[in-house]
Amino acid sequence: MTRITDILNDLDELAGSDDDVSVGEVQDKIGHRGSGVFLLVPGLIGMSPLGAIPSVPTIMGLVALLFSVQIVVGKSSPWLPAVLADRSIDDDRLARAVDKSRGAAGWLDRHFGGRLEALTGDPMVRVAALFCAALAVTAPFLGVVPFAAALPMAGIALFGLALTLRDGAAMLAALVFACGALYGAFTLTP
Repeated sequence: MTRITDILNDLDELAGSDDDVSVGEVQDKIGHRGSGVFLLVPGLIGMSPLGAIPSVPTIMGLVALLFSVQIVVGKSSPWLPAVLADRSIDDDRLARAVDKSRGAAGWLDRHFGGRLEALTGDPMVRVAALFCAALAVTAPFLGVVPFAAALPMAGIALFGLALTLRDGAAMLAALVFACGALYGAFTLTP
């Protein structure tokens, strides 16, 4: 089982080793933990206040779709286009973001993980990725309504959390939420 605090420790270590940290470096550092992280991050960004910025839901939806499709076809290490892999953030900003996330990460580690792990095996990972792809496709259309894209992005984040922490109960919750989010996306689409 992966702990979110372990991921934050790795990111903190990465932030202390360079002036700028690229997305590719982050992928190399945390990528061995599985596909859940690559769904969790765009989902969280898309449902955050940043998701109200016009184009952010579209970009995060495309990133989630890219990762989802790779998971469905069974790719062991996600491929990133150079335009994304080469993007970087100042190491101090990354370190501050990691510090601010530690409280929530500790809470998640204490309350999630290790339940009904059979629901987080390879077949369910692919089912989750199919749902994430469907949710990601709706994000650009919902991006025209402020915060409407937060609905499918929350579903993607929940799947990412379930896969990262190998929590089958969270996987069941994500499946139910995704069904509701897809229904809501189709009724909200202009």
